[in-house]
Amino acid sequence: MELSLEEPFSVHAGIAHTRWATHGEPSPKNSHPQSSGAGNEFLVVHNGVITNYEVLKQTLIRHGFNFESDTDTEVIPKLAKYVFDKANEEGDQTVTFSEVVLEVMRHLEGAYALIFKSRYYPNELVACKRGSPLLLGVKEFSEDISGGASFLDLKISENGYPKELFLSSDASALVEHTKKVLVIEDGEVVHLKDGGVSILKFESDKGKHGSALSRPSSVQRALSFLEMEVEQINKGHYEHYMQKEIHEQPESLTTTMRGRLKHGGSCKGKTVLLGGLKDYIKTIRRSRRIVFIGCGTSYNAALAARPIVEELSGIPVTVEIASDLVDRQGPIYREDTAVFVSQSGETADTLLALEYALENGALCVGITNTVGSAIARNTHCGIHINAGCEIGVASTKAYTSQIVVMAMLALAIGDDAISGQGRRDAIIDGLFDLPNKVREVLKLDQEMKDLAELLIAEQSLLVFGRGYNFATALEGALKVKEVSLMHSEGILAGEMKHGPLALVDENLPIIVIATRDACFSKQQSVIQQLHARKGRLIVLCSQGDAASVCPGGSCRVIEVPQVEDCLQPVVNIIPLQLLAYHLTVLRGYNVDQPRNLAKSVTTQ
Repeated sequence: MELSLEEPFSVHAGIAHTRWATHGEPSPKNSHPQSSGAGNEFLVVHNGVITNYEVLKQTLIRHGFNFESDTDTEVIPKLAKYVFDKANEEGDQTVTFSEVVLEVMRHLEGAYALIFKSRYYPNELVACKRGSPLLLGVKEFSEDISGGASFLDLKISENGYPKELFLSSDASALVEHTKKVLVIEDGEVVHLKDGGVSILKFESDKGKHGSALSRPSSVQRALSFLEMEVEQINKGHYEHYMQKEIHEQPESLTTTMRGRLKHGGSCKGKTVLLGGLKDYIKTIRRSRRIVFIGCGTSYNAALAARPIVEELSGIPVTVEIASDLVDRQGPIYREDTAVFVSQSGETADTLLALEYALENGALCVGITNTVGSAIARNTHCGIHINAGCEIGVASTKAYTSQIVVMAMLALAIGDDAISGQGRRDAIIDGLFDLPNKVREVLKLDQEMKDLAELLIAEQSLLVFGRGYNFATALEGALKVKEVSLMHSEGILAGEMKHGPLALVDENLPIIVIATRDACFSKQQSVIQQLHARKGRLIVLCSQGDAASVCPGGSCRVIEVPQVEDCLQPVVNIIPLQLLAYHLTVLRGYNVDQPRNLAKSVTTQ
């Protein structure tokens, strides 16, 4: 076949995928696009998981299809070919690409964002989604339909310039090309043809009866504008995104708090303004219970904030791992406030928990870093953490911004209690000064690199914390394990005698977080017990406390600035983030894309 690489084309449609499938090992046969067969009549890229793929696979095998990969995705293009062939056998020669895709959707269960390409429909693409994120980017509009124009039947070159249309699961992939985007909703099908865009709505009950494929109705939608700059997705002078994002935290925290903290005048106390909650704050104060729901780092951030929310609100607070809440169908009541914490706003388990909480009538609050995300759209109200674009898979600046936002939430809920004004003022003063304290602790970078060089060959690491810093222990251990691939475990120090003490010997490195707070004396006792058993200790303490926590210089000490106790986890996590980063680089692993992990977990 002769190909001219010089010949220009006015229309081009192409699909690609940067990751391999969820099912099957990383290999060419399991990579995307997946094909309908030897002729490549239908090709598909897929983000998500098809839960009923085994049943579909067996059905298609009975109809003569052969499967080559281990993926769940391969059933989709083969199902598309089956639907297309069936329609043509029945004499429907006019079946459109979007009708084929709508019929395929009717048979799929699970979470997915899909893009289809077919040689039967040259220069056409069809995309659809359910559960997984999907955005359409539009480049080169004529001036009169930019901004919030309705979006239907747009043609390729109304103003004489070619138009480019982009489909992506993440806004950061689009921002270098265009800032005009359309967030595709669940059940919508986007048909790109001849430079025009049609958006159709999937209706599950249509097409079940009778042989003809359904003719779906079109919907009109409005474009939105990405509040993101290309500079945010560049590394700048840093070697890795994770390194950049750790060192950006003074600025990201400042942005998180900007416009939300008020010093107050001579007669007015210091206050917090959270515009996204203003219509619901009284309802939250009347709640019977506040339930924080998240996964991974977001769960740890909620755990760090729980004590201060309990203290200032006077309302019982529980923290739930989203998948566990859904698995056991834990009780959620109408009088509850459910707070959903997610960096991406698209976390599959958290979205399922949100759906469950909405069904049970709870007030749902979203805390996300992504405007227009599924959690932001489907909750009653919420707070955007404004941490800026986070590219590295291991969350760093989003974690500290989440803690700060939840501390501000606690301040807002407790704002009607006169008795707590002094405590609230101290916390607000601490928030104003927090970016400076973070700048100070970032100076430990070289010290943490030196520590990483000592730990480079270790197989395991324990991190003990309690009170506000139990979450710091969990998050520090999570960072070490997810990027440096070293086994690490965060342990509640109060549980030390109930099993973990058996692991202590002179070889196992143990980090103890013992900064000044209500649990300080208890942590001193923990250090003494570990020292008596010849534990290899690394103690994280407040500046000036080295002699108190480590008499006789028997252990390695990391000193951090002292801040208000509920904000201490923000300062304390940074040395552990730096340790995880340097361990990963020294061990030769990919710090921004850890093995087997993804930034936005859009599958269960």
